[in-house]
Amino acid sequence: MALFGRGAAPAEEHFKVERTDEEWKQVLNPQQFQVLRKHGTERAGTSPLNEEKRAGTFICAGCEQALFDTTTKFESGTGWPSFWQPLGDAVGTTEDRSFFMTRVEVHCANCGGHLGHVFPDGPRPTGQRYCMNGVAMKFRPA
Repeated sequence: MALFGRGAAPAEEHFKVERTDEEWKQVLNPQQFQVLRKHGTERAGTSPLNEEKRAGTFICAGCEQALFDTTTKFESGTGWPSFWQPLGDAVGTTEDRSFFMTRVEVHCANCGGHLGHVFPDGPRPTGQRYCMNGVAMKFRPA
């Protein structure tokens, strides 16, 4: 799986679940570590979660916080799992000015793990497209 990264976010924020890089490497595989902790991006179309259609919840691969319900998942055609709304206070956002553009980065509100980005071109009712890295999540069937 090809991963692309930009390094750690400059903002120092504290989260409920915090670990050192070495501790994260003990609970995450190398691809998960690159995306969740180093703000990488998995190659489009590589995640099995793209095809997940069962009822259930998508959870953070780092801390198992519930992030998205399958009722908000939609096919965006981008190659990454996409949702029109996260669960409650499950995610946070920060401004991402990498790669000579400004985007809104999405991270797990519990551990700060990088999940992907949100764009204002999603379906109703929110008009949002939470474009998530599948490797940053796990699926918990209902």
